[in-house]
Amino acid sequence: MVVIKWRFEGLFQRIKGNITWRISQASLTIQSLTYNEHMSQSYAIDFMLEPIFWFVDNFAQYLGRMFVFCVTVLTSAVVAIAYWVGLPYWWQRCPYTASFLVIFGNWLLLNIVFHYYKGVVTPPGYPPEGTLIADAASICKKCILPKPPRTHHCSVCDKCILAMDHHCPWLNNCVGYYNARYFYLYMVYMVTGVTFIIIAGVDIGYQVLWLNDTGGIIPNNDPDLIGHPVRLNQTGALVPVKVIVEYDSINFPREHKLPVPPILETQRIAAHPWKRKAVVFMAVTCVAVFLALGTLTIIHGKNIGRGETSVEAHINEKLRKESEGAFRNPYDFGRWRNWKLFLGLVQGRNFFRHVLLPSGHAPFGNGLSWLTINDAIEDWP
Repeated sequence: MVVIKWRFEGLFQRIKGNITWRISQASLTIQSLTYNEHMSQSYAIDFMLEPIFWFVDNFAQYLGRMFVFCVTVLTSAVVAIAYWVGLPYWWQRCPYTASFLVIFGNWLLLNIVFHYYKGVVTPPGYPPEGTLIADAASICKKCILPKPPRTHHCSVCDKCILAMDHHCPWLNNCVGYYNARYFYLYMVYMVTGVTFIIIAGVDIGYQVLWLNDTGGIIPNNDPDLIGHPVRLNQTGALVPVKVIVEYDSINFPREHKLPVPPILETQRIAAHPWKRKAVVFMAVTCVAVFLALGTLTIIHGKNIGRGETSVEAHINEKLRKESEGAFRNPYDFGRWRNWKLFLGLVQGRNFFRHVLLPSGHAPFGNGLSWLTINDAIEDWP
């Protein structure tokens, strides 16, 4: 029995060893066939996101027009609701305040429309073809053409873009050297615009959506409620209420000459079903735009203050880690000068005329050669 048990255990160990060896061999074979010395977490994530990149590269140019259409419709809807709902409310409260809001709001709207239109129709800038580029930094592997400094290839546009920041589907255009200022100021004015609407409409939203007070106004001339005082029940529906009337000694209603309170505009809005829906639409849209574009404005603002595009921000961050903080961006002239160069406030241009008002001035330089921190100070603008 001992011999049989020993032989059985030996056979089991050989089978187990054979299976383990074959699993190890199969694993080693797979690793050898898929070996990549560049394998890392970032590489794996890029590989898994490759289908999304493929979709963006092949369909973003077709979806871009739809995105531009959506931005136009949403902006027009918000402006229309502001005039339809907000203006009568503020005019009833104070005509002078309403006049100021109209002037300030239309100044914001003018800048929003101008910068968005210019961001859409202005080409971002492309390297010239058939021309010698003295400061070419490399050769584009896809275009097989010289690439000036700070130039990157856009897979959606299938072109090299001067000072490329990113491809924006909401503009249906790349953000680059010639239209980066339009893109950023559009975001700034849009965030300012929705903040303005939120502040101006917070009381309307509170009165209409939270208090839900119609003040006895009967919407849509409901025949079942005409002639009766009304109130909102717990479900939000208007129902008639019992009238309590005082009687005098001879059983006649006591007359009075008390002034009838005027109907407030918020009561009209609360009693109008489409205006109530418009207020909800405005609240959701403005808060969503404020959060989304507000975040992008802060991120891009930090990049501008460091003299970087979004593409360069990723590249430079990697270089800083590899050099343990010794790397310095050659295009970083300091926050103040970086902002002046980005906004084009050089050669006598000023903030009031060229930033607070619509301006189509060109950016500083030509996009092919760039000043660096190693250049002489007298060469800086």
